[in-house]
Amino acid sequence: MRFSFGEFILDGATRQLLRAGNERHLEPKAFALLELLMGRRPEAVSKNEIQQRLWPDTFVSESSLTGLVAQIRRALADDGRRPRFVRTVHGFGYAFSGVASLEPPETVKSRLAPRVVWDEQVMPLRAGEDLLGRDEDAAVCIDAPGVSRHHARIVVSGDRATLEDLGSKNGTYLRGNRLEAPAALGDGDTFRLGRQLLVFRSSRQKASTLTETAGPRRRA
Repeated sequence: MRFSFGEFILDGATRQLLRAGNERHLEPKAFALLELLMGRRPEAVSKNEIQQRLWPDTFVSESSLTGLVAQIRRALADDGRRPRFVRTVHGFGYAFSGVASLEPPETVKSRLAPRVVWDEQVMPLRAGEDLLGRDEDAAVCIDAPGVSRHHARIVVSGDRATLEDLGSKNGTYLRGNRLEAPAALGDGDTFRLGRQLLVFRSSRQKASTLTETAGPRRRA
């Protein structure tokens, strides 16, 4: 199963924890613990049950469990005192406290990746943060006048995507309004980086007039 939460993806099929498309290392038992907590959310899971699941018929000290929790929190940049994702239930166990969505494997395989269309070019987005701008390393490189090097970003989390301006000189506009805060994107929404018009797509479509490319065409 594949879970999306915040800027993270937990993919049970590939056994990977991803943040903005980059893998965050977890030892196998730490991965199994995070998967267990997410699968039982928002219920708390007792230390006894966790130990039976991770170390069946084997005695381990409680420090082994707390070490796994610490590893998960480091990977998620989570703070145990003010947790976003992993909450300590004192005297009992642990619980996943974040908001997560679940996709069956068949849904993940059949869904076309979200993408941005610009100047007859289709540029795929990846899970997590996608930079839009004139920078050559941007996920969506828009090499055009009026576009800042780091102009905006789209954050993809499960079926949701949000657009945010990054303090650009000429602004980011969604549905005709200049963005002052992150805003949700829907399939077919048009937005502008300065004067450059783009379209966000999140579902399958007939695209006979579009050219799939690995990157944008450079302008002289």
